[in-house]
Amino acid sequence: MVGDVHGDARAFAMAAATERFVVQLGDLTDGGADSVGALRIALELLDHGRGLFLLGNHEHKLARLLAGRAVKADAPLRAMAAGLDAGLRARLLAAIGAAPAWLRRGQAFFVHAGFHTAMLHHPPPPFGGKVEGPLARALFGQTTGRGQPDGFPERVLDWVDRIPAGLVVYCGHDNRSTDGRPLTRRGAAGGEAVFLDTGAGKGGHLSWIDLPAPVDRVGAC
Repeated sequence: MVGDVHGDARAFAMAAATERFVVQLGDLTDGGADSVGALRIALELLDHGRGLFLLGNHEHKLARLLAGRAVKADAPLRAMAAGLDAGLRARLLAAIGAAPAWLRRGQAFFVHAGFHTAMLHHPPPPFGGKVEGPLARALFGQTTGRGQPDGFPERVLDWVDRIPAGLVVYCGHDNRSTDGRPLTRRGAAGGEAVFLDTGAGKGGHLSWIDLPAPVDRVGAC
């Protein structure tokens, strides 16, 4: 299982060079030197049945941009999207449209940004609908409605306290690590959240965890 890549294709290639099935937690693009390369690695994993990626907020934005919808996107993302050939654009639209917003395997639960108990009882909605409820939580986490000095929304982790005992939620979206390694936080209900974003493509590095539980190895590159 691989955290946010954010264009660090070199590190993603290292993480993908494994005999294991790769689950990538979303946000393949934006930040690093080679977002297109990261996307191609994700598509190759899909094509060979060796992995999948979850729907992150950056994939959601990219697909809307490729589909010609109105999107707030910076110049690098628009330039990257404009440089994609027609075949790759179509392949990405199909792959992002099919990417799950959340996924459960036994007592492991995978989501990009944040957990909601409704996710335990309902499948992810089809791509293209309104982003609200559990889908908004999956893509953006739990927000307060207030902004931060850096311009990003203020996000809180109250949802961690509602993870049921025995369930481990693996997510990315926010780099909450204090030591360069994935951060584990136990909630009031007995469940756990593991945050795998350790800053790949944004001055940090890419982290991954080998499953099944118990975790037998954590890697960083």
